[in-house]
This record gives sequence, C-alpha cells and structure tokens, in this order.
Amino acid sequence: MMGLLVAIMAGGIGPRFSALHAFKPSTSKPEIPEDWITESITQAQTTSESVFLPWVAERIQVEWLDSEDDRFGITRFEEGPAELVRRRRLRLDPGMVTIALHPALEADDLLYKHTFVHEFLHACGLISHSENHENLTRLVAPMPSISQSPLLRMLRDGMLEESSIENWECKKCGYSWERKTVRRPKRCLKCARPLE
Repeated sequence: MMGLLVAIMAGGIGPRFSALHAFKPSTSKPEIPEDWITESITQAQTTSESVFLPWVAERIQVEWLDSEDDRFGITRFEEGPAELVRRRRLRLDPGMVTIALHPALEADDLLYKHTFVHEFLHACGLISHSENHENLTRLVAPMPSISQSPLLRMLRDGMLEESSIENWECKKCGYSWERKTVRRPKRCLKCARPLE
C-alpha cells in the first residue's frame, strides 16, 4: 500500500487514472465539518511551527480543484515564497490562504478528512512535509488503508490494469499466482522462500 501512496503523494494521481477526472463536485465549494477544523487546531497548538494559527480561521478559504488536476489537495498562499518565509520567520499574518481539494474526495470520507487536515496544517504554518507534520496529521485523521478507502482501491485497480506484470512467479519452486498487489511480495506464497 505504501508504494501506491508514495506514488500518489509524490507525483499526484497521474494521467493513467482518468476515472478520477470524471468526478464533478456536488457543491459549489467543499463542505468541511467544524469538528475537523477544531481537532486540527487542537493538534496545531501543540507545536511551535504553527506560526499562522492565530490568523488561519480568518484567512482560509476552501475550494475545489479542477477535476482534471492530478493532486488530492493543495495549499496556496497568496504571498510569494520569499514573503511567506519572511512572514513565517517574523510570525506575521500569512495573508489569504486557499486550500483546494479534488472533487473525487467526496466519494471517500476518510481520505477527504485526511487530505483536508494535511492541507490545513500546512495553512497553519507547518509548510514542509516533516515528521512532525505527518504525526499531527495522523493524530487527527490517519491515512486510511486501501481496504477502508474506495478511492485508493480505484487507484490501485487502475494501476494494476496498466501494469505489464500480471503474475508473480517464484524462480525456486516455479509457483505462479495472479498479481493483486502494487508492491512485489517478499516471499513465495507456496515455499516461503524470498522472491528473486
């Protein structure tokens, strides 16, 4: 599962997952439950990196990404990177902050919450994808497993359909089985020897 998640987070959803491009938002802007924001603020208060926290409630706006976009979510600061670094260092008002979410997230509550919390923590001032950012996100909204997430299952199935490898085969005992995972198994299902 982590291989798929790393691929998605690092490079976006990608062109091969055109099924996600069919998702259109059901509302004009994303609806964010108040408890998601409250839980995120509670966790953001535990770190000194949350330099924009005093202003985030007044400065944040949430909108949909274009359905053709290849990312689940983005946080966009109106100020340029140099000004953002200066405001962060001096603990000043960040200006307007936009969180944009992919419309496909409406079909997956757990991934929707995880993505929103992830982006909200960026808006609070945790700009980099640090271990601290990851831990705070996990406390409020852990990344769902593939079995819990219909959207991640759709992405995995699309990735498997596009793959040229249809079977795994053990070179030691000759056993072969249908590929159902993104990541290569470490051991043979029959003889339990490491796969080469």
